[in-house]
Amino acid sequence: MTAPTTSFELVGPSSPEPAPQGHRPPARGDERGAQEACLLRLDTFGPYDAAEERDFRRGLERAGFGSDLTRDDMEALGFYVCVADLEDELIRSLGATAVEHIIDAQGELRSFRTLQQQPAQQGRTIEQQLRRFMGTRGGRKIQYAPVLVEALDLTRVPRSLDRVLAHV
Repeated sequence: MTAPTTSFELVGPSSPEPAPQGHRPPARGDERGAQEACLLRLDTFGPYDAAEERDFRRGLERAGFGSDLTRDDMEALGFYVCVADLEDELIRSLGATAVEHIIDAQGELRSFRTLQQQPAQQGRTIEQQLRRFMGTRGGRKIQYAPVLVEALDLTRVPRSLDRVLAHV
C-alpha cells in the first residue's frame, strides 16, 4: 500500500489505527459530527456526502466557523464534497469492472448478481447497482472501503480524497 492511501486509511473514523497527531476526521459526516468535532477545536477535516452538505454546513456554522459558508469556504476549512458519497467516488474512480472483481474476491459476486435481478434495480446503471450493493448489509461499507482504497490507482484518486490527503 502506498503512503497516500495509508494516510487516508489512518484518518478514517472506523480505522483501528490512530489518526495522525493532532488530526481527526469527524466521527459522523453530518451536522452533529461536524459541530461536535469543531467545538472540541480538533484539527478536523475530511470528505462529506453531497446529500449531507446543508447539515454539515450548519454544524460548522454553529461551531463558529462562519456564516453562510459556501462550498469553497468549507474546502478552505478542509472539508471536501463527495459527488454522491464516498462509495460513489471510489466506484467511479475504479470502474465497474474492477469493483465487480473486488466483490468476487470477497466472495459476494453471487449476492451482487441477485441484487441486480431485483425489479428495483432494473434500468439502473451498474455503478448505481454497485453503490446500492455497498449499502445493503450492515458493515459492508466498512468491509469494502479499505479494499476499494487499496485498489485505487494513485493517478485516479477521487478529488475529494486527493484534497483531504493534500490537507493533511
